[in-house]
Amino acid sequence: MDDMITPPTVPDAQGRFGPYGGRYVPETLMHALRQLAEQYDAARSDPEFQKQLDYYFEHYVGRPSPLYFAERLTKEAGGARIFLKREDLNHTGAHKINNCIGQALLTKRMGKPRIIAETGAGQHGVATATAAALFGFKCQVYMGAEDVRRQKLNVFKMRAMGTDVIPVESGSRTLRDAINEAMRDWMATVENTHYIIGSVVGPHPFPMMVRDFQSVIGKETKKQCHDQIGRLPDVVVACVGGGSNSAGIFYPFVGDASVELVGVEAGGRGSAEGEHASTLTFGKPGVLHGSMSYVLQTADGQTADVHSVSAGLDYPGVGPEHAHWKDTKRVHYTHVNDADALDGFSLCSKLEGILPALETAHAIVEGMRIASQRSHNDVVVICFSGRGDKDCFEVARLLGQEIDD
Repeated sequence: MDDMITPPTVPDAQGRFGPYGGRYVPETLMHALRQLAEQYDAARSDPEFQKQLDYYFEHYVGRPSPLYFAERLTKEAGGARIFLKREDLNHTGAHKINNCIGQALLTKRMGKPRIIAETGAGQHGVATATAAALFGFKCQVYMGAEDVRRQKLNVFKMRAMGTDVIPVESGSRTLRDAINEAMRDWMATVENTHYIIGSVVGPHPFPMMVRDFQSVIGKETKKQCHDQIGRLPDVVVACVGGGSNSAGIFYPFVGDASVELVGVEAGGRGSAEGEHASTLTFGKPGVLHGSMSYVLQTADGQTADVHSVSAGLDYPGVGPEHAHWKDTKRVHYTHVNDADALDGFSLCSKLEGILPALETAHAIVEGMRIASQRSHNDVVVICFSGRGDKDCFEVARLLGQEIDD
């Protein structure tokens, strides 16, 4: 039997992971959050809800996603065997659909006719639009104007499925500002609207709920490792923005002492304020979007500007459970810069014939670094969180190439 350590953290009744998490929201939202927590608590123990979720995971999303031995990346790294947990093969091309199907089923259970969401890279927006079309909800998605520019293919997809995409021009015009607008909408429409938060952030019960829906990734990975290599992996690596794909793959392994867990943030252009999105490396505890966690802050305590080549990682906060894992040293967090992430995109594409999302490319780079320093007997699993179709225009622009519109 694998060595066990402290069991996986679950939030307490106030939604706290150690000192992190909680609910820091206006009173107008407290009733909705309490209702959501009650409904989710009832749903998670309802066999019929789980049966529905499993049905859509298998027949609509396409789960289980494969655990693929990346032979050429392994050879290039020259050390441990590298396996990719292929979330890019899910319907819509990323892990985001897991959470959206779960929350859409919960919205249906609550009898609300409208859903809203925020999106950065667009994959959560596409997944939300997909779930809205599937279940017949009205849907609006808030998206920073800069991300609308960077992710125009995903904007088209959302609109094609009947979702209203609202560009946000305030602030840095990216994910942080999209979340602010979505929160304002929810406060005004909470009686008939559910807000599908796309990551393990926000007020309780969102960090727990999103983690639980995404933990299908780690549960499958454990089973597949036992089936394919006869044991658990030595290292699991995933990129971290808000932190949902990483929480999803890490959570089922948290109690396994033999498995090293590594989260990879966006190193951007450097360590100066506003040049990166490495919250767990450079941030400090603070409140953002309804919960206490690590936050990138200016000298006077305001939320700092951030940057990443990846639209899905340029967020100045991180999920509260990640903050707890950092403090308890259960997960090691590091960062990869823009230039290396672009190299990782190209390398994976050329060696494996798989275009990674730029978010995923950060994890590819760190996973290969780790593999290069370990024995061939070791196994490194990388959460391949999404495919790179959405990033082709931006990568081409950054590499000085042209793609005809």
